[in-house]
Amino acid sequence: MIVVAGEALIDLVPRGTGALAALQPALGGGPYNTAVALGRLGSPAAFCSRVSYDAFGEALLDRLRETGVDVSSVQRGTEPTTLAVATVGADGSAAYSFYVDGTADRLFTAPSALPPGTRAVSFGTCSLVLEPGASAYEELMRAAAAQGVFTALDPNIRAGLIPDADAYRARFKSWLPSVSLLKLSEEDARWLGGTPQEWLAAGPAAVVITRGGDGLTAYTASGEYAVPGERVEVVDTIGAGDTVNAALLHGLAARDALSTQALAALGSDGWTGLLGFAARAAAVTCSRAGAEPPYAYELEG
Repeated sequence: MIVVAGEALIDLVPRGTGALAALQPALGGGPYNTAVALGRLGSPAAFCSRVSYDAFGEALLDRLRETGVDVSSVQRGTEPTTLAVATVGADGSAAYSFYVDGTADRLFTAPSALPPGTRAVSFGTCSLVLEPGASAYEELMRAAAAQGVFTALDPNIRAGLIPDADAYRARFKSWLPSVSLLKLSEEDARWLGGTPQEWLAAGPAAVVITRGGDGLTAYTASGEYAVPGERVEVVDTIGAGDTVNAALLHGLAARDALSTQALAALGSDGWTGLLGFAARAAAVTCSRAGAEPPYAYELEG
């Protein structure tokens, strides 16, 4: 079982051009997309979050159930669902503005235990910024790591939500001893201001950096491994990084490598195969509108 902990929200995606283009609601949130992608790839997965009782919240849970994701660890609240308004650039890249005040996912509390059979827990995005929930997710991350559970982190920086950049960077560094696998985009890496080597020295067994159409690179104590991106006609990049998260975790589980020791020993063939699989999965997501990660059958062969 791979548990994904973090926010579920509604992306409002423009369908047209101009400031007043019609906005279409889409189910989203980095951790939520990761959970859906894991379910579609066939990995046993569970979602750990706090979701509203409103109509958006019900739709979010319905999709998780339809994808086979366990929602028994989802807390519920009467507060509204978080909204993220997307702006899609000419190259398909997406930027967001958020409506987060008083929303349900901010009031997440750390559970007393992880679901039975948990092999890994994945964290990231807004849930690690917005208090008081951020401290609860941080508590869960540290507790999981202390129990020897494999932990994955994708900070997925949303700078507009971070009131004190230096404080967040310091907090990010404090998480690294509790992280097994750190995955982040090239843009996130620049914003955080560190290097893969510095982050490896602080705790993770591997750091994976995504470079958009240029591919992915993994850094470990034993070396660097890179694959090119898959060429595809990009509709938008919404959910691409979340798909990479899921593909990495799914691939590691298939290789029985959800431990820091196994991750460090993966080797060249293992890493290039894993990164290539993640690049193919992300390309499928980029080829269609919104966060629509691939099913396992779409990646066969």
